[in-house]
Amino acid sequence: MRLFHAWLSSASRRVRLCLAEKNIPYESVAVDLSRQEQHAPEFLAMNPNGVVPALEISPGRFLHESSTLCEYLDDIAPEPPLRPADPYELAQMRNFVRWTDEKSLPHLLILNWSLMLQSTAQQWSDQELQDKLARIPTAERREAWVRIARKPYTEEEKAEALRKLLLLVDRMEGMLAPSSPWLMGANYSLADIAAAPFIARIAEIEPAALAESSHPLVHRWWQAMQQRPAFAAARLQLFGEVLQERQRGMATPS
Repeated sequence: MRLFHAWLSSASRRVRLCLAEKNIPYESVAVDLSRQEQHAPEFLAMNPNGVVPALEISPGRFLHESSTLCEYLDDIAPEPPLRPADPYELAQMRNFVRWTDEKSLPHLLILNWSLMLQSTAQQWSDQELQDKLARIPTAERREAWVRIARKPYTEEEKAEALRKLLLLVDRMEGMLAPSSPWLMGANYSLADIAAAPFIARIAEIEPAALAESSHPLVHRWWQAMQQRPAFAAARLQLFGEVLQERQRGMATPS
């Protein structure tokens, strides 16, 4: 297998976590989002949405959408199982994963893109911007690139994005039980994998939200998540470290 991904992408991190839990070997192919390599024809042939990740499961056969990829990996490598056996609990898990995609991801993108991509996009000429927009397959992502290139998100917009992102912590606190360590109960699942990249960023942006005094069950969950061997293997590198590497002229590891 070959995973085409970006190290700081929440969706890419989700799939790397799943691959690590399953102990599935794969070739890592890093995609540079600042250079819009995800909009190149070669990448669009793998993922027509023009976003990372994409997984080549065999020569010429590709899958995309991180939630789909994780369920596929759980199908082909069923041990350890990462989905509840009970149909109701499975549906609940899928609803939560979908909730993170719809309710958390848009707000995280505002915060991440403003930090990581805006300085590059603002340097493009109007013609360069138009040429790049023409390669982006979705209207939603075109608008996002226009915002960071020409109409940067205001501090008020970023504060509101953070407020909405933190709703995930409240939701998780309500899902977790004092007697069960994971979101779906006693067993670690794709729900935990889906939440981990978002909580990793919240731990950097607003660590007080994960304090034991404010969200004790999420605090316990986050400590347990970081202790899993797969967490280290998936390499959820701190954004601050990446920025320092860029400033020193170092490439992100691949």
